Amino acid sequence: MKKRLLALLLAGAMVATALSGCGGKSSSDSSDTSSSTEASEDTGSSGEATKIENKEATIDVPDEVTKGGELSIALTSSPMNLDPVKYTGTYEAQIIYQVCDTVVNYDKDLEEIIPGLATEWTVSDDGMQYTFTIRDDVYFQPGEYQDGRLMTAEDVAYSMNRSAAESAMNRLDMLDHAEATDDTHVVATLKAPSAVFLTSLTNAGNAVVPKEEVEGWGDEFGNHLVGTGPYAMESFELDQQTTLVKNDKYFLGEPNLDKVIFKVITDPNQEVNALRTGDVDIATQLTGETVQLVAEDENVNLLQKPGIQIAYAYFNMQDGPTADPAVREALIKAVDYNELAAGAFQYGEGEAACLPLPKTSWGYDESVEADVPSYDPEGAKQLLADAGYGDGFELDMYITNETFRQKAATILQSYWSQIGVTLNINTVEWGTFSETCSTGKADVFAMAWSWYPDPYFFFDKMFASSAIGTLGNGQGYSNEEVDKLLADALVITDQDERADLYKQALKLITDDNPGIFYGNPLESLGINPRVQDFNQRSDGTIKLFTEEENVWVVQE
Repeated sequence: MKKRLLALLLAGAMVATALSGCGGKSSSDSSDTSSSTEASEDTGSSGEATKIENKEATIDVPDEVTKGGELSIALTSSPMNLDPVKYTGTYEAQIIYQVCDTVVNYDKDLEEIIPGLATEWTVSDDGMQYTFTIRDDVYFQPGEYQDGRLMTAEDVAYSMNRSAAESAMNRLDMLDHAEATDDTHVVATLKAPSAVFLTSLTNAGNAVVPKEEVEGWGDEFGNHLVGTGPYAMESFELDQQTTLVKNDKYFLGEPNLDKVIFKVITDPNQEVNALRTGDVDIATQLTGETVQLVAEDENVNLLQKPGIQIAYAYFNMQDGPTADPAVREALIKAVDYNELAAGAFQYGEGEAACLPLPKTSWGYDESVEADVPSYDPEGAKQLLADAGYGDGFELDMYITNETFRQKAATILQSYWSQIGVTLNINTVEWGTFSETCSTGKADVFAMAWSWYPDPYFFFDKMFASSAIGTLGNGQGYSNEEVDKLLADALVITDQDERADLYKQALKLITDDNPGIFYGNPLESLGINPRVQDFNQRSDGTIKLFTEEENVWVVQE
């Protein structure tokens, strides 16, 4: 037996202790500091994050991997639809990644595309065709409409085409069609060269599924998900839990765990209590005081890593008062971003921001920060008066139950009340949130967007006209110049050239004032030290068995 710290097994474990500023958002930059002080008092924000000490839990770990056992993971919102083409949130993806495989994968550090169901691939000289060599030793899990048959190239082509035609998030919109040329080769033909095609294929929304199960279950397929992954779905209970069991015929070998249970625990305090009592082994998406509670508990570990995400409040660009550019500018001028971030991330679980792209993305341009309207509540009042809203108006904001999101909404409510705007906060479950916000029914909605470092996965999904009607751009942002820049960036392979185009797009988007992009949250989770060989990813996804890891638990 040997004693070791779980944190030593995980790269990037850290605790944030301070907020970094962004642009000219400090209240000291404004001639009127009284409103900033008032808002700070109303929200409990001090402008600084609480410093916390992260106590590390130790455990006696056997020299040899222990097979078997059960792992429980808490989800902060209920997965609504596990069909890869229909899912819209992280909650669904966490499960899909265990049940299904993708054609290619990102490595655990999100730096390199590596083989998945495809062992290799080639690209035509014009960048229009990708030819994949598909493994010949992969089997689907048994389902209602097939008995665990061999997966072929035809399944890969079917799943690609289905995603291109039906994806709720347009996750494969660059694909024209895919065709199986024999049992082990697929040729994917694009509409135009795309620098992000392979990256898109790593997403859970583009997982490979069997046609028989999809057509047999119809709209119910998401409740009976079947794939080729290391764990098969035993049961799906909406708003309760999803139970997975190991797939003995997994092509990479035997999963270490016998069973994995994803439990829905929407209350943050209950989630942490479940971790501390051992009812769950991993608590995901920790925010607020729960971060401190986990950090200070000597029996569990807090893991934090800079995330590839942006927290924001997105204005309706087509309907209501926020369709007016002057109103949007006023709402932004009414907010001190640093105070907002300090209040939202009170326990150091995020950094202040002001641009619609994470600072961890290679398309970020610090110089654009200066284009964000500075904190100026009196100027905001004047803008509203000039726009015909001197008597104020009401806005309905939609959020989910994450602590930092609730705090941010309350702080915005306080700031906007000072310029005569009443903000009604509607806290709803994920399904209602996704439907309401993707269809343009919200005056404002607040969420966090997380994907890959490539700016495409933020700009094209949140600001391209083609994304209107999806959750990313449910607010209807549209700018022809931005659309052209994004289209041009997709057909260029040189990253420096692409970065230049994205920086131009960033400036145009920022000048349109589509929302308040106030924070870069850290990926924060709590974990029981009995969980071994777990890797925390900067995109927040959990993978329990890949070529690089096979999670196991120390058993009593």
